[in-house]
Amino acid sequence: MHAVSSLLIGFLSLAAMYSASPAHAADEAAKLKARAAVERQIEAFHKDDAATAYAQAAPSIQGMFTSPETFIEMVRKGYAAVYRARSFSIDRVEESGEDGISLGVKLQDENGIDWMALYSLEKQSDGDWRISGCRLVKAPGSAA
Repeated sequence: MHAVSSLLIGFLSLAAMYSASPAHAADEAAKLKARAAVERQIEAFHKDDAATAYAQAAPSIQGMFTSPETFIEMVRKGYAAVYRARSFSIDRVEESGEDGISLGVKLQDENGIDWMALYSLEKQSDGDWRISGCRLVKAPGSAA
């Protein structure tokens, strides 16, 4: 009886592992897509490509601005570290709810000051990920 229950437990564990793998792969694919959207937007800001930067924003954000130009102007004024990041690296990607992903990004601005950005992204009906928010703060211990 013990051997049968051990075999059954082993089979159930194996079945759970295989059934979880596709979901895990989908989660990793979603995280890669979300990461790519943030990278595209930061690179677009660097090139002053307002249309591409705006295209990465969620419809709720796009609705707040009348055009890509008004959007990029807001970023220039309020998110200079993102707009002209000397360097950036994504240091964490986490699921936040069923249709949300959060990304932690380390940035260095043109003046060498370090910043931390927390991006929130929403999954769209077409499966793409769009940026729904960005909170920017100076990194602890960074220069004035």
